[in-house]
Amino acid sequence: MLDHFPEPKRAAIARGLTAAFGATDLDSPPQPVSGGMSGAGVWRIRVGAIAYLLRLDVAPDGFRDPVRSHACLRTAAAAFIAPRVRYADAADGVTISDFIPPHSLAQDYPHKGYALVIELAQAIRVLHETPAFPPFADYLDGMDRLIAGHRALDILASEATAELFDRYATLRAGYRTKANDLVSSHNDLNPGNILYDGRRLWVVDWEAAFLADRYVDLATLANWFTGEAGGEDALLTTYFGRAPSLEERARFDLMRLVNHLFIGMMFLNVCAAEQPGVPFDDRTLAGLTLEDFRQSLRAGTFDLASRDNRIAYGKARLAAALDGLRAPACAEALSRLTAD
Repeated sequence: MLDHFPEPKRAAIARGLTAAFGATDLDSPPQPVSGGMSGAGVWRIRVGAIAYLLRLDVAPDGFRDPVRSHACLRTAAAAFIAPRVRYADAADGVTISDFIPPHSLAQDYPHKGYALVIELAQAIRVLHETPAFPPFADYLDGMDRLIAGHRALDILASEATAELFDRYATLRAGYRTKANDLVSSHNDLNPGNILYDGRRLWVVDWEAAFLADRYVDLATLANWFTGEAGGEDALLTTYFGRAPSLEERARFDLMRLVNHLFIGMMFLNVCAAEQPGVPFDDRTLAGLTLEDFRQSLRAGTFDLASRDNRIAYGKARLAAALDGLRAPACAEALSRLTAD
């Protein structure tokens, strides 16, 4: 059944199946699994009546590095945060891991209140305490490159984003990651990378993982999962095992704005790449607010597969970043870091 896979990868897949299971036989044809934005090929396979996930890495580039991501994956799996790895070869770009039957976080997660946020905080605290992931780059240096690439695409009017990027530059100049805040970081904890198997949560897709600022993961979780009042406090108190200090809270609040900017640009850049040269109908940041989208996401009624919806969501993230950068709390947080 290897003929269901891309021909250039069949020999590598055969090596992986043989190493993991002692044979290349599958119980049934592999089933493609829809993925996120990474572009990797992912299939559900069955061997010995058990389902597994087979993933083909995209070609290495300036950011993607299977050697790094496989090392991060193995560390996370050893800490029982990622599913068990049955086989991983960076040179071949093939990974076989346990398959997690998907359940809807919005509809199937049984606990109410802050339970999801607390479980996520506990998992990420464990992740951040694992042996250090391989380093890659300073996270904010990466943001600089992302902003430059976004501006080069010219998909939004310059007057719509000029204040946003000017204000971000002020944040960028005042924020420096502390050495003891460099931890094993996933860096992309969106709902598509958090799986619920009916009993517990798992984190998948470690392509963006490297040694990074702890507040990257905390901010990402907060921006995706803490819409309700008090959710941020539950996240931070669980993570730190105590109430955060003023400096810790300042770093968290500032990184949330960085995350809004990052997610907004990523959504818009990917949408632009899907239809090169086709301008957006609206080149401003006008549209639904982030809170509008949060309500739909929590209810499971918002379809991120729609390009128009993803464009609207990306713009809402940028607008949220701008609102936050304008707020007096941003200047206060920056002053706190300078004072400390």
